[in-house]
Amino acid sequence: MAAQRDIVSTARATYAEPWRARPRRKNRVAVRRQRKDTRAMNASQTRIQTMPWRIAPIRASFLQQVREQGRDDLGQPVEHHIAQGGEPCRDVLRRARPGEALILASYGPFSQPGPYREYGPVFVLAEASDETPNLQTRPWVGDSPYLGASFVLRAHSAAETIVDGQVVPQEQAEALLQAMLARPDVAFVLARFAGYGCYACRLERAEGAPA
Repeated sequence: MAAQRDIVSTARATYAEPWRARPRRKNRVAVRRQRKDTRAMNASQTRIQTMPWRIAPIRASFLQQVREQGRDDLGQPVEHHIAQGGEPCRDVLRRARPGEALILASYGPFSQPGPYREYGPVFVLAEASDETPNLQTRPWVGDSPYLGASFVLRAHSAAETIVDGQVVPQEQAEALLQAMLARPDVAFVLARFAGYGCYACRLERAEGAPA
């Protein structure tokens, strides 16, 4: 009798387990389909028309003031330095070469009064240069990029209030910038260095781009 029960139990296990497993296989198929649909949706969302943008040049009046008068945007005397190499030069949008003469001065990228108006240190070449910075370049690419491996993108409204801000790695910067500039409440985006939080550059829609 015991042997007969063992045979019946074995038969039930043999034939029952595949039927119990079927819902699991169906669930796995459903999960795979869901993941495929999610990937397709994400891909379609990334295939959007990119918005042209540019880097706004630093104010020419500021460069003239710090070089000729030795005063920054706060009326303070500027500092003169000899580059160690790697300092971010705001006027030419590149890293300084060792031995270059630099000016360190406080600069304000805002024009309207308010609680979000800020001033901060920037390096510029001590003497006017014939270099013409490429205002259409991506300042986070290259062997020694102007911006580092990660940095801050901060979106501002036309009233110069902060709308959004995120720390972003190089490989995600373009997508985040596009998303920010696509927002109707964003007028421009400021890039800042992640470590010290200093002003790096202003990114704005290119002329003719939709606002």
